[in-house]
Amino acid sequence: PFRYYGPELQGSTQSLEDAIARDFGVPYVLAVTSGTAALIVAMKALGIGYGDKVIVPANTFIATAGAVVCCNAVPVFCDVDDSLNLDPNDLERVYDEDVKAIIVVPILGNPVDLDPVLEFAKSKNIAVIEDMAQSCGVRYKGKYGGTIGDIGTFSFQMNKIITAGEGGAVATRDQKLFERAVRYHDQGLFRHKARYGIDSPDEQYAFAGQNYRMSDIAGAVLAEQWKKLPSILANMKKRHDSIQRALAAELPDIRFRRCPDPDGHIGSNLGIIFPSAEAAQTFNRALNAENITATVLYGGKPVYMNPQLFYQRTAEKDNFPFNYPFKNPVVYTENMCPRAVDLIPRTTFIPISPTLTDRDEADIIEGVIKVYKALQQTVSP
Repeated sequence: PFRYYGPELQGSTQSLEDAIARDFGVPYVLAVTSGTAALIVAMKALGIGYGDKVIVPANTFIATAGAVVCCNAVPVFCDVDDSLNLDPNDLERVYDEDVKAIIVVPILGNPVDLDPVLEFAKSKNIAVIEDMAQSCGVRYKGKYGGTIGDIGTFSFQMNKIITAGEGGAVATRDQKLFERAVRYHDQGLFRHKARYGIDSPDEQYAFAGQNYRMSDIAGAVLAEQWKKLPSILANMKKRHDSIQRALAAELPDIRFRRCPDPDGHIGSNLGIIFPSAEAAQTFNRALNAENITATVLYGGKPVYMNPQLFYQRTAEKDNFPFNYPFKNPVVYTENMCPRAVDLIPRTTFIPISPTLTDRDEADIIEGVIKVYKALQQTVSP
């Protein structure tokens, strides 16, 4: 079960890494234990630590910001636009000289508008990390997400696109970042020299790390899951686009979340933006009664409203790393990202399974139209 030595090694984890590298067109891929581990390993590869800030979108799972804190850095939160992803136009507001990286998160299969993010990062000489946890297979202008910025991370947890229950991966085109990532995930060791022809003489660049190694059992599961990824993505996108077209034709005033690259989304979730949070809640309750899942993300609140973040509490002495004496202190307020506060609770997501049948698709279309029209009649003057 251990990937590096033992009886009858199968090389499953290495096979998974090779498959991801081949299919996504990126030279270096490292399998790790989780998506959170992947984020931590990626930030440690970049040298992020105490005294640093990292820009995080206000709409993401707590693990994105939590990983920043676990790297001894402090998250600062950028607002979102109507794609429900990070708004590049808000980056300047939250940037200062202590910011060392931007984490972008394509929420539920929707690509981030990366060009302005990359341009901004280049102008400030900071890194871009792509957190692809929810969106493995998303593309932006023909390139796979997770391979475009400085370093990308993936999650294979239970409710991700493919899964081994838990698992993750790091991808990069930068050899030095890859070597640092490998070392941090394996107690400072680098056992990939022969595989990649990377020479680190006398371990002079070694540093202390942790254990985020993927087992070969998880690697074996994921190597088989990876073979299914193209069909999973194709089925979701086909059903998503078909459902969206049918709804748009029947409900001309329906508003879907914006997609920066319609060819690049994977169709894992259909996002509908309602005029109010109350309308979204009413719609969800009624659609759930039709046996169709619909929900708002994260309790309808930005990620920074989680109490451990909002109140800057950690398990460390003096709430380290929030105790760093920044020139511009990090203060969180409830409405500091007003578009996130507004959009998250009034955006409904309907998950699109890759196993939907024609009957399932028809039922979803019929149910949404029925509930949406009933809701319109309820709120009409």
